[in-house]
Amino acid sequence: MSDLDKELERAVAAIEEPAPGARREPVPSPPARKGNLGLLIGLLVMCGAILTLVFTSFSGSSMYSKKVDELVNEKAKYADRVVRVQGILVKGTLTRRDQPCEHRFEMETKGVVLPVRYPVCILPDTFRDVPDMAVEVTAEGKLTSAGHFEASTIFAKCPSKYDMKEMQKDGKKAPHAASMAQVL
Repeated sequence: MSDLDKELERAVAAIEEPAPGARREPVPSPPARKGNLGLLIGLLVMCGAILTLVFTSFSGSSMYSKKVDELVNEKAKYADRVVRVQGILVKGTLTRRDQPCEHRFEMETKGVVLPVRYPVCILPDTFRDVPDMAVEVTAEGKLTSAGHFEASTIFAKCPSKYDMKEMQKDGKKAPHAASMAQVL
């Protein structure tokens, strides 16, 4: 053993064995590391930034959902906004234009009618103008300055299985069984 090792052993022994009758002083704890505080602050800043990003990104993507009568009565309020409008397909108004490809129809709620243009060639399978059946339609899009609704997406509510059973009892066919020749 070197002299340094012996000296270290004596210093440790002196610290561990207090003199008889002497009070032992508590050993002070090492000061808190500043790295932990910096890490905590960094995590809080990151969480705040993520929450801000989440809440601000949803504000522009919100969509209003209105019935036809509500939308027509408040045209100015929803003029430049994406809106989801719900109503009933007006019988006999569904038409198709080939060049450029477009479907036109009218929706109504409480006697208020809204003309709709859907510039897509393919309609959903459940979207049919079926005689003797009210077809509930939901369209997403914007009101134009010309007064019609320019739809980007169309949904048609399919009758429930209970409605279908009632229709079959009355001898009617299901809406999806109607041929395209009847529809157009």
